[in-house]
Amino acid sequence: MKELINIQQKLLPDLIEVMRKRYSILSVVRSHEPIGRRSLAANLNLTERVLRSEVTFLRDQGLLHIGSSGMSLTEEGSSTLTKLSEMMKELSGLRVLESGLKDILNLSEVIVVPGDSDSDPWVKTELGKAAIQRLKQELKGDNVIAVTGGTTLAAVAEMMTPGSKDQELLFVPARGGLGEKVENQANTICAAMAQKANGHYRLLHLPDQLSKDTYLSLIQEPVIKEVMELLHSASIVIHGIGDARTMAERRNSSSELIEKLGQERAVAEAFGYYFDKQGKVVHRVRTIGLQLEELQNSELIMAVAGGSSKAQAISSFMKHGPKGVLVTDEGAARQLYDELRSDYR
Repeated sequence: MKELINIQQKLLPDLIEVMRKRYSILSVVRSHEPIGRRSLAANLNLTERVLRSEVTFLRDQGLLHIGSSGMSLTEEGSSTLTKLSEMMKELSGLRVLESGLKDILNLSEVIVVPGDSDSDPWVKTELGKAAIQRLKQELKGDNVIAVTGGTTLAAVAEMMTPGSKDQELLFVPARGGLGEKVENQANTICAAMAQKANGHYRLLHLPDQLSKDTYLSLIQEPVIKEVMELLHSASIVIHGIGDARTMAERRNSSSELIEKLGQERAVAEAFGYYFDKQGKVVHRVRTIGLQLEELQNSELIMAVAGGSSKAQAISSFMKHGPKGVLVTDEGAARQLYDELRSDYR
């Protein structure tokens, strides 16, 4: 396979770029079908003129159907896209990236999807799809699944599909609310995943950040206690990794704390912990929900984060956090690999 790819690249140097473009078109159509040409062009950052010729080609190949409501994949188009996903990993060298990052970060598994979610919004959907595919491999019998919030986890929830009849799935939010958009709250994502999976859910109707006295009082409430016990028994944890300053602002943190995080050079945040570039914890927020040290009890810990701008945050967290599964995109993976491999030679 590698030899064939090398020969193709010599004879057709633009092969990868053409395949990447057509793969992107089919991926966006699959995620938004039926979709109009204008919306498709906006998602792909392509002009309608350039897109028109590509769409015509894909239609003529029997991969796209164009109707009055927009474009959708044909059965052959859906099958081709599934096969193309694996080929794109080989063509783009993503298999090498996955293996390299797994060794460098000492993780059990790394999954890299093509593209950069910073510049291509459709890539976040692919992150969600990859995360769900990996999750499905782990599900068996009864499962308690803890999930955090954020835009990437919202994309994961969107890609959730029904579980099998012999599975009992219970979803719980891994943290309280951050005061952000309701669609990005852990509670909302937890409920959405449960509904799409035909599972059940419990909610935490509490702010993420509390004073010590309030925290100690609330965790004794029977309803809160029940959810916390479920959290501690979670066999699977799916979480995002945030940029330190962005997460501090989402928590409506004081200007003093934001200044402190800057002075400490914090670059990442997860589960209320802020980390510097070396993975050292420089600040911790008292939060309702899972604590970092409690993650070791889970069978699968899966981090989902992408975009080249997140590379440093991912690196920082992985130096300190539990060694589980990382689902990321090509933009973050390439930057991570370039920055880290020199340290591991």
